[in-house]
Amino acid sequence: MFESISGLMKGKRTVVVMHGNADMDALGSAYALSKLYPSDIFAPNGLDRVAGMVAEKTGAKVLSECDLSSYEQVVVVDSSSPLQLETGQQVPPDAIAIDHHGATGGWEGHPSFIDPSRVSCCEIVLDMYDEEGAELGRDAGLMLLGGMITDSGTFQYADHRLLRAFSSIMERCGIPMDEALDLTRAPASMSERVATVKALERTRLDRVGDMIVATSMAGSFESSVCKALLCAGADVAFVASQRDDSFRLSSRATQEAVRRGVSLGSMLKGIGDETATAGGGHDGAAGICGIGDAEAMLHICTCRAMDAFREIRSKEARRWTSRC
Repeated sequence: MFESISGLMKGKRTVVVMHGNADMDALGSAYALSKLYPSDIFAPNGLDRVAGMVAEKTGAKVLSECDLSSYEQVVVVDSSSPLQLETGQQVPPDAIAIDHHGATGGWEGHPSFIDPSRVSCCEIVLDMYDEEGAELGRDAGLMLLGGMITDSGTFQYADHRLLRAFSSIMERCGIPMDEALDLTRAPASMSERVATVKALERTRLDRVGDMIVATSMAGSFESSVCKALLCAGADVAFVASQRDDSFRLSSRATQEAVRRGVSLGSMLKGIGDETATAGGGHDGAAGICGIGDAEAMLHICTCRAMDAFREIRSKEARRWTSRC
């Protein structure tokens, strides 16, 4: 798998494309990959707050406009489907996908390096450096650490492989922990704080037993609002925004909810399949976007979460009964 992808990228005019509102894992993966195989980096619908801050801080050059047809090779990172790219352009049939989300079928027929068992896409890019036997520069190493930090929720969702990869980069590049953490640390902007508070005012709560699902509409910063809802006591949060005839929806679940059986990635993939939109992600964090009504999608997500809660409650009741 690696040899075929490496052969496709070497010596070609390449662009690495990130999903809409690209996060730090996407930016870290794209940046390090562009150093391994000289490439341009394209963020078709911009960067999120943290990734944007890091790009500005490090001087990483990210294109906001790009003609994909002018490149010999297109590589897509951290995206489970071409629909998540929001480029408005046709993705070439030979575009390479490098990702860590659950399979959605969106990259069927494309050359791909996909491992859904990895917490971050940055780990896969590090594997590519190791397979190539290439030296990892300090700047690329720092960007990979940033992606691992953010996608693991500052290690709350980390596994042993992410921690080993993280430690390896620290040792190889001589990067201390405080520098790695400072890279992605920034106070929330006034616009993010205002958007979060306004979204909290519009929040709807539903519950089954001791499990709560919270939903809200937001103009922006959907993932930040999700995190605020979890901090406020929700087990699962869905936050959506509407842009003309398109919507974008983020979701988060607590680790306790995941341990009890919630899988947002599977849930949103199923909804995406049924609604001809792009959904997927991980058990504790997932997203969905496409053409449609944001409020209707929130209602569907709420219903599916409530069904999952009822199933969890039923299983737990059966286990309790069997012990008695």
